[in-house]
Amino acid sequence: MSSSRDDDEERSDSVFDDESEGDTADTAGGIRSRDVVVPLRVYKAVTVFSTMFAVFAVVFGFILLDSATDRATAPLPQVDFPLAIFGLFLIAAGAVVYAFSTRFRTEGMGKSKDDSDEPSNNG
Repeated sequence: MSSSRDDDEERSDSVFDDESEGDTADTAGGIRSRDVVVPLRVYKAVTVFSTMFAVFAVVFGFILLDSATDRATAPLPQVDFPLAIFGLFLIAAGAVVYAFSTRFRTEGMGKSKDDSDEPSNNG
């Protein structure tokens, strides 16, 4: 009876081990499994436009938040809450777009910390 219990524990441990390895395991070429491999032209377009959108969204979000709070000097009853919430939404949207745009890679592209081709010494 205890042997079947040990077998069940081993199976459940191996299931959890497989799931945790799947998140951090690298695929061929140093590209993580959650990265999206696209052609170079698409990568350039995604990088340029997502960065532009993220920068404009964050800057405009801070401008809206600043005007909603009257440069952070307005008392609480005078704060324009819909405008402030929309400003916070734009700041968060810019951050999310930028974070997801970093998932795009081209063929053969990997992060430098994942490369093991370089020697460990600098001399």
